[in-house]
Amino acid sequence: MSIKCVNTLLIQCFCFCLCSCNFHPEGTETQKYDFQPIHQTVQAWVDSGYYNGAGLMIARNNQVILDTCYGNYTPEAQVYIASAGKWLAAAAIAAVVDEGKLSWDDQVTKWLPEFTDVKGTATLRQLFSHTAGYPDYQPQGVKKDDYQTLEESVAHIVDLPADTVPGAEFHYGGLAMQVAGRMAELATGKDWETLFQEKIAQPLGMKNTHFTPVDSVDGHSPMLGGGARSTLHDYTAFLDMIFNNGVFRGKRILSEKAITEMQADQLRGAKIITPDYVRKVRAEQHKGVYGLGEWREEVDSLDNAVLISSPSWAGAYPWIDKTTDTYGFFITHVNVEKANQAGFSSFYSSPVLPILVRDVYKEAALPDSVERGVVPVENGTIYYQEAGSGEPLIFIHGHSFDHSEWEPQFPVFAKHFRTIVYDCRGYGRSSMPDENQPFRHVDDLITLMDSLHLEKAHLVGLSMGGFIVTDMLALHQDRILTATAASGDIFPVPGPSEPWTAEGIARRRDEIAALKANGILQQKWDWLAGLMSKGGSNLENIRRPVWDMIYRWSQWQPLHIEPRLVLGNDAVAILKSEKIDVPVMVLTGEVDYKGPRKLNECIPSAIQKIVPDAGHVSNLENPKAFNQLVMDFINENKSN
Repeated sequence: MSIKCVNTLLIQCFCFCLCSCNFHPEGTETQKYDFQPIHQTVQAWVDSGYYNGAGLMIARNNQVILDTCYGNYTPEAQVYIASAGKWLAAAAIAAVVDEGKLSWDDQVTKWLPEFTDVKGTATLRQLFSHTAGYPDYQPQGVKKDDYQTLEESVAHIVDLPADTVPGAEFHYGGLAMQVAGRMAELATGKDWETLFQEKIAQPLGMKNTHFTPVDSVDGHSPMLGGGARSTLHDYTAFLDMIFNNGVFRGKRILSEKAITEMQADQLRGAKIITPDYVRKVRAEQHKGVYGLGEWREEVDSLDNAVLISSPSWAGAYPWIDKTTDTYGFFITHVNVEKANQAGFSSFYSSPVLPILVRDVYKEAALPDSVERGVVPVENGTIYYQEAGSGEPLIFIHGHSFDHSEWEPQFPVFAKHFRTIVYDCRGYGRSSMPDENQPFRHVDDLITLMDSLHLEKAHLVGLSMGGFIVTDMLALHQDRILTATAASGDIFPVPGPSEPWTAEGIARRRDEIAALKANGILQQKWDWLAGLMSKGGSNLENIRRPVWDMIYRWSQWQPLHIEPRLVLGNDAVAILKSEKIDVPVMVLTGEVDYKGPRKLNECIPSAIQKIVPDAGHVSNLENPKAFNQLVMDFINENKSN
């Protein structure tokens, strides 16, 4: 695979700055992976002050491929991991079940007869799957559960009223697990910390992982559900064991049956009340979202969990991705004040990491025929991929997307053209903009073409990409062979002729403040909802790939005062004053079509085509029809 020298240099410099605590065991294949998108994301979190530092360790096929630290963290940093400890606690309980001293179907009353109400009928598996009907936490005005012993904790739970009957509802919380831990103590005759050390920590060499003493800081309790503290390498050893079906370095720690039970659907029909975690981070919902101490984020067609995790409010995030034979651990602790000021959610942000890792693998698996590179532009860089030969064809992605939007098009058109996809500045692997450094997307595109020695090219853009195609028509039609604007042509916003005013800047600051107050991820969820609000028969099938692009998007644009990046309204006068000789096609999804677009008015020679059974993201909804329309248009004008 050919990688431009400038790309290699930038990546080496970037990684040298970050990876001060890296090690790679002999035999790993780290050289083929470019972790720049992951480094860029995590470093942005640290630079924003959300975290003082972080550690990240990733293994694939039982080989460590990344072991790095950010900010002030070192591999030895011992951090309170909040709900990430639930997975550890479930494993300790499973070890007691393996011994036959407990059963997942034991009722609370078997071990704690003082539970005389409906709470006593809850089973051990319900206690550890948030379906026991217990209150999530101690009520307001009552001492929080930061007790140093489970005996004392349970004494303050026994008289609390049940929220519902066991098995009826899924409520994510922590109190029920305290009762489960106390059952294990009574079954073994050992306190929880001793039990955990003997069953899990010591066999795995987790010398710096403990549940006690329980910290009094908010969010670091109760003991089992939120009190654990660990290190990067300690927790990764635990993931190693789970990934290998209970075996660690040749020694069995948990039975295969225990691992299967932990990863199985334990909701068993319980209604999901709170939180709607899986739908929010994966844009999909299934009924069995939780096992024992772990989330079942993704399942296969047979309901087997293929992406499992134990996220925490503090940002710590362990996961196992069976689709890529990967496990990883992100250890950190959120700066609550700064995160709240920015509307940043560590609980919902860390789960983007498995998606970024999959992207790293995908790029590493590109065939040698695909060239990758980074082109310098003024005050930034542009990432691109290209393949094929013949007349140049450039695809330009939409807002909140990246070059991967064009996966249904890239290999198809590369058979006939020198096909190029790239990330616009502020998206994907390209650099982030600066509020104080004006630029235009059209200028970056010209620089990309010049760097690749392209005198002219066919252009295809969707949504924001269509706006950029329009700007090229207005300013550089001499560099265009054909132009296709899909689902976007004239962006009705002020252009460069209308600079930001003091009043406009103040309004924009207020909008940004409101967005942060509402939580910045809410903007992404709302954006996805808008894109998914109408479309063709394939709309739901593109929800996940669309969300994955939005999820990993930096969100720079809505959180900043953007320079005038496109011509916007300025394009109208320019296009009407120029004689556009370039063949132009306006593509609109059938569901979106409401008559001729503004570009048809500005360029009377432009042809309008409809992508059947599609909405806004027509290239993904109906790629076959989209590709055929573009191919026919280019070939018709190519022959002319």
